[in-house]
Amino acid sequence: MLKREWSAEEADEWTREDWLTILISPLAYMALMFGVALALLQMKRGVVILITGILLTAIMHWIIDPKLKAASAEYEKKQKAYLEHLDKILRWEEVR
Repeated sequence: MLKREWSAEEADEWTREDWLTILISPLAYMALMFGVALALLQMKRGVVILITGILLTAIMHWIIDPKLKAASAEYEKKQKAYLEHLDKILRWEEVR
């Protein structure tokens, strides 16, 4: 149902995982906000809402994290190549 392995090109496209994360994230953060507030007021339902928010946040990260890691790995490769290229240019200018 949910894809766990991504290439950098695939991770760049909008998919079902992105839309699920878009739907879950506001619910998770609202549950965290209200759960903390109600738990601080020592209401039992606040603790339940807080736990629900924590679970929703964990699910959200479980869904989207493989895509983020794939995109991040590709970005790191490009950044490393750019820095090496920049270093070559700077060395050439220092030699002149």
